[in-house]
Amino acid sequence: MVRAKTWILKKQFDGFPERSNFELKGEELSEPKNGEVLLEAVFLSVDPYMRLLSSFGMKNGDVMIGTQVAKVIQSKNPTFPIGSHVIAPCGWRTHNVCCGEGLIPIMRDWPQDVSLSLALGAIGMPGLTALYGIEEVLGLQRGETLLVNAAAGAVGSVVGQIAKIKGCKVVGSAGSDAKVAFLKELGFDQAFNYKTVGSLEEELKKASPDGYDCYFDNVGGHFSSIALQQMKNLGRIAVCGSISVYNDTTPQTGQYPYLTMILKQLKMEGFMEARWKHKEPQSLKRLMGWLKEGKLRSPEHITKDFENMPAAFIGMLKGENFGKSIVAV
Repeated sequence: MVRAKTWILKKQFDGFPERSNFELKGEELSEPKNGEVLLEAVFLSVDPYMRLLSSFGMKNGDVMIGTQVAKVIQSKNPTFPIGSHVIAPCGWRTHNVCCGEGLIPIMRDWPQDVSLSLALGAIGMPGLTALYGIEEVLGLQRGETLLVNAAAGAVGSVVGQIAKIKGCKVVGSAGSDAKVAFLKELGFDQAFNYKTVGSLEEELKKASPDGYDCYFDNVGGHFSSIALQQMKNLGRIAVCGSISVYNDTTPQTGQYPYLTMILKQLKMEGFMEARWKHKEPQSLKRLMGWLKEGKLRSPEHITKDFENMPAAFIGMLKGENFGKSIVAV
């Protein structure tokens, strides 16, 4: 019998999450039955969507939602042999007994010199989100100019690099001077600290005087209202996230620039990567290929120990991470 550790939602968030919102508990797990496996977490993902989903449908006492790379340590399911690794939607748990439903085997031929943590980052959901946003939603073409905010995060950092692979000009915004330097190391043509600029409108104009063909939006809110004014005619916008409003206790108000969208004939589309699930195997191979060729860097912000899950989550929401935020058990 295995004793698992779990992080539960002790009390609902009131604005920005605090350590007191979480509680660490122990749980005795039974032995796997026929068709089941016992999983042991190796790496756990920390993502902005966890804050959003915690406000919809979760109640006090529920295990925090999340995805992990897990190792199969006991198995009564031939599809998942002992020693294999899977992507598992097990939440904030060190161990879990489950059937094979919802488990995704790590891609075949995963290179031994590439950390499995990247299956939660550049070679996983964030990387696929970046790729599909660029190709399927924006249809980004060589020579075009792309704007991406939260550009030093898990998705934004990959967005910028893929755009450079495709021969585009990339402008990124981030929340610190260190992150701006980091974006320039990744090959961004222009980058700025949105927290310190005197005028966001003027900074966007300075970075690309001719405007922007495409905008990959991870933030929403005030930034997007200003950015839309800088779009070229027939510009395209991919809406991936809205982290600027996830911790608001009351909805943000203000006039959305619908007139700008009409006059410039802009196309805006929200999306999630799961829409293109049928393309996932080949898409992961493309991302891995770019990684092995040195065209794609995979920055990670790794926090050690399962006990530090809340700290990693809160730190990610504060923007402390460079690239993908991961907890290593």
